[in-house]
Amino acid sequence: MSLTGTPFLLTAVALCAVALVLPLALWSRIPGPAPVRGAARLLMLLFVQGTAISLVFVLVNNANSLYDDWADLLGTGDHVERAADLGPDGTGGIAPETLPKVRQTFRQADGRRMGQAGGVRVTDLRGRVSGVHAEVFVWLPPQYDEPAYRHRKFPVVELLPGYPGSAKAWFGSLKVHEQLLPMMRDGRVAPFILVAPRTNLLARADTGCANIPGTVNAESWLSIDVPRMVTDNFRAEAAPDGWATAGYSAGAHCATKLAVAHPDRYRAAVSMSGYNDPKGERSSLAGRSAELRVRNNPLLLLRADRVPPRIALYFSGESGDGYEAGAQVQAIAKPPTSVDVVLLPRSAGGHDMGLWRPQLPEVFRWLTQRFITDTGTGTDADTDADADADADADADTTVDPDETAGPAGTPGKSGLVDTADPFGTADRVTGSLPRSPSSGGSTPAEPASGTASRAGAARRP
Repeated sequence: MSLTGTPFLLTAVALCAVALVLPLALWSRIPGPAPVRGAARLLMLLFVQGTAISLVFVLVNNANSLYDDWADLLGTGDHVERAADLGPDGTGGIAPETLPKVRQTFRQADGRRMGQAGGVRVTDLRGRVSGVHAEVFVWLPPQYDEPAYRHRKFPVVELLPGYPGSAKAWFGSLKVHEQLLPMMRDGRVAPFILVAPRTNLLARADTGCANIPGTVNAESWLSIDVPRMVTDNFRAEAAPDGWATAGYSAGAHCATKLAVAHPDRYRAAVSMSGYNDPKGERSSLAGRSAELRVRNNPLLLLRADRVPPRIALYFSGESGDGYEAGAQVQAIAKPPTSVDVVLLPRSAGGHDMGLWRPQLPEVFRWLTQRFITDTGTGTDADTDADADADADADADTTVDPDETAGPAGTPGKSGLVDTADPFGTADRVTGSLPRSPSSGGSTPAEPASGTASRAGAARRP
């Protein structure tokens, strides 16, 4: 029985109801001596407590997508087949572009809200460079299957969840595809391909999106194997100009770190309630030694760069929970690195989905503006030969394209085929972007590594 499935939820509800009825029906009817009656009543009370706690856990887990399956919950899941020393660039001396194309079979993803907004696809990928074997979820924009765009390549945003957390959370709890579908149809945001790879790769540990020889090569999984698979199977823009990362909590740290460490692979990153020092997550493997903390701290990586990378970074968070991380990076960033920092009021919510979900429209407007003005994404159409090759790649999926495509669009109405502004969005988002930093009566926070989350601040030595 699936941990996140409806049958398990209904079972938990039924057991909880039975546990409440039993004491009412049997409390005074239990036969035998006093010790036996006392033990039976104690067991009934424990049963009530246990089923109530279980039901609350199931509801919270389903709402926040903390654990995707029983292996994640019990700490028995291991998605690492090997973890060789891949060197500073994470390639192990392999030129990824020389590897044969990755041909994957996709299926309709199951789970809460995964069938909404055209449906989310999933595939099981064996990373040839990283040695990781895990699932990757892909959602295609409504324009993808329209005839007017059959020669068009699309920008990609790699979505990273927190820890513990499931990649499904982006489509389930955060409803990213449902929020963006109407915005993409009317041209308010660019038609991004959304990619959510598994990041929970080892039992009871956050990989911190780090490469740790002998343990895990999460960085190479996210920045090499997953992007290569996407570009081989879909009409996706090439790195770095067509790629961005976005994450919340631990995933926010990863999103920023990947973009700062690999400006040759990503052009932008979004951090919602993130942190810089990997020690901000107590279970992070990257936070267990001084060397790993330095190698995986985007603030220190950016400070050490002799030539500032051409990347755009977006940070949002409350004071004490993400804002300071952005303020630190903004304080040291030099052009062409650009940094936008948004201070959220305490009234916006806590460190949870209720805080991050409403931010997604603004986040993707920001990403659209960055891709339009900074990279010119989508200005070049594919050649007919390339388009035919890409179409062959798309045909390998087992999902019916009609199930994932939105209704046929009207390019003239949305303006999305304008070669000067291929996604028709620049004029719609100008003036609606967040200022950097936001004011609202706030004062710049004192830079202090490791205090970007309330939990991180509590653990700070």
